[in-house]
Amino acid sequence: MVDGFTKRYEIHDLVWYEIHEMMESAILREKQLKKWSRIAKIRLLEQRNPDWQDLWPELASPSMASGFRQSMPE
Repeated sequence: MVDGFTKRYEIHDLVWYEIHEMMESAILREKQLKKWSRIAKIRLLEQRNPDWQDLWPELASPSMASGFRQSMPE
């Protein structure tokens, strides 16, 4: 594993992600979320993933690679 955030904090599961068409919109969204409280972020996460399951298999599935994009809650 490359040294960095995930190694330092022993993060092994992907529990939230959003897909954006443009990098600029992803950066704006990240800046928006960074201003939110921890509780607000947890509520957003639990709307889609209440059991905090690892979403990497979903993201890496062939249907995602072929262009299918699941709609994400705003």
